[in-house]
Parts: sequence; C-alpha cells; structure tokens
Amino acid sequence: MARSTVTEHSEATTPFARGRLLVVALLGWNDAGDAASSAVRALQEAIGADRLIEDIDDESFFDYSIHRPVMRAGTEGVRKIQWPSVSFSGTPLPEADKADPAVESTELAADAGLSVSSDNGENVFVLIGPEPTLRWRSFTKHVVDLCEREGITRVVLVGALLADVPHTRPITIFMSSDDAAVREELDIDRSEYEGPTGVLSAIGEEARSRGMLVLSLWASVPHYAHHSPSPKATLALVDRLTEIVDVSIPHGDLVTESAEWESEVTEATAQDDEIAQYVGYLERTRDMVEAPEASGEAIAQEFERFLEQAADKKPQPGPAAFPTDLSGTPQRPMGVERRTTAGDDGAESDTESRPDVDPERGDGGAEDQDADGGQEGPA
Repeated sequence: MARSTVTEHSEATTPFARGRLLVVALLGWNDAGDAASSAVRALQEAIGADRLIEDIDDESFFDYSIHRPVMRAGTEGVRKIQWPSVSFSGTPLPEADKADPAVESTELAADAGLSVSSDNGENVFVLIGPEPTLRWRSFTKHVVDLCEREGITRVVLVGALLADVPHTRPITIFMSSDDAAVREELDIDRSEYEGPTGVLSAIGEEARSRGMLVLSLWASVPHYAHHSPSPKATLALVDRLTEIVDVSIPHGDLVTESAEWESEVTEATAQDDEIAQYVGYLERTRDMVEAPEASGEAIAQEFERFLEQAADKKPQPGPAAFPTDLSGTPQRPMGVERRTTAGDDGAESDTESRPDVDPERGDGGAEDQDADGGQEGPA
C-alpha cells in the first residue's frame, strides 16, 4: 500500500512539479463523494484555467442513456441541449499580488506543513468531466495526444474511494506511481492492486507508454457517509495537490464546511447504536494502526472484540442485522462480512493495513457507483 506522506524532493531528481502537468479527475466510479472532482475544480479556479483547449464531446465516448444530455436555457430564452463532455483546459497564472486569494492561501499551506511556491500555475492543465462509458482506449489515446501537443510531461490522476475509515480522523491520501523516479522523489510505493479499474488507470498507462511520469492520488471517504459533497476529503486532496503541483489552492469555505460535515455525521451516527459501535471500532483500529507500538495481533484482538460485541446483540438475519448508511439504506460493514464468512483472523481489519483495498480499484471492495457519480455502495 502506498504511503500517504510526502518528503522533501530528492536533489538527484527533477522535482515532479517542474514539468508541465495535467491533473485529471473524472466524475463517477473514481469520485466518491465528488471529492476528487471538487478538489480539481478548486485547482482549476485557483490557476484561472479558463482557456478551453478542447471540449471532448464525441458521441462515440458516451452512452447518453447513462450520461443524459441536459436542456439549458440560452440567450433570449432559447433552450439548447448541453451534451456530456470532458474539458481539457489550461491558462497561465497572472502574476499574483497580495490581494490574490492564491497568495493568501500560501500562508494556509505553510500552516499545514506544506511546501509551495505558488508560482507554477502556468504549467498546469486540467482534464475534468464525467467518466466516458465507451471506447476508453480511443479516449485515452486522444487525451494523451493532447498532452503531447501541449508539451505535458507529467500526469496527476486524482480519485476518491469509499473505505472502512472513520469520519472523525484525518482523511488519508494514498499516493502511488509506477515510475521509479517519482517513487524516489516523493518517497511513495508502487500500487500492487489487481482487479477492475477505471479510465484514470487507462490514461495513466497510455501516458507512461509515451514516456510521461504519472502519479496517482486517492482520498479515502467513509463508506457510511458517502453522499456528496464530502468536503473533508476534498480539503485533504486540495492540500496534497497544493504541494504536488506547486500551486496554492484557496481553501475558501472548505475548512468550515469540513467541520460542519464531521459534526453532522457524528450527530447522525449517534442516533443508530450499530453504526455508532462500528464507527468506534474504526476509530480504535485507525488509532492502533498509527500508533508506534501497533501490531497485527493488537489489531486482530480489536477486530475480535468488535465481532463479540456485535454477537452479543444476537441480530436476526437480514438487512436489519447490519448498520445502515446515513441515507437509511441497509448496508453491511465493509470487511466485516467478508472477514467473518472467510474466517479471517482480523489482522488486516483497517483500510491502512488491507492489501485488498487499493485506490486504483476505486471502490474499497463493494458495489459500483451509478452513472452520475452517486454511489449505491462504496465507490
């Protein structure tokens, strides 16, 4: 599993942010709680990337019964159909002054322990829109063709997945790369995931095949609070993007919204004893994993204690035996069902220590999202 921290750049390599970068977020399966797309839109606003290079709206890439066109009112009340599209844009960042919110955000980044110069906006391009439903290979080839045309040499793939994590703890950002130079510079690991994937991975593979450096960033979103927006996960991605691409991204209302979101989720979970018990288990396991003295045996014991407490309640078979998510939909605790039926000893009960939860799958091991980015289960 990729480490979630960034160290100082290696002096022996060219800093990742010093090349022309494309930052990618696609709504849908790779975007739990809309956290990734919201973070990349914040980046787009920060650098003023309003120069549309291309609006990729080829109907061969979209199933309109899934990504439905939208009717919009135009000038003089004339309505017009807005077709699904993925935008590729970028623009030089004007010279900042003290009135520029990006400059003010630099101070916030410094407070958060981030290292940024905030002067790299002219090198950053953004690809954002709904994940295409058809002809992925043609789509990714077209995107990377645009990268080559614009002199882009680095690609940052941004996603969010639903996972067994508590909403009361800091959001973990998982980073990985298949490029040795990037792994060395950022002190991260290669992803070892094997399984279903999304268009982000296809873009990354095509970009690497043409000599571009590729980095993946994924935020973990609590699966029991998966409805968008997810400002706490967005804020965590914004802070990490700030350092990775060397552009200051204003927090805006994200800090306040994150605190309000956490408070609302805490209040909601407290109203259901089973969810509250499950969240408590996630909190204890997370704390154990991060503790210096953490061991697999200690984590296994905590998992067994959680199962014993659940067994004491002697739930009846069926949906009511499991916690519900905050929408009221019955949902089994992710991992609990899998490990119980498989006889797992619980040694890898937390997301941070689970090899089967990987950002490139984008789901943490549960159901697919629906087409518009909402999720029937973990992304």
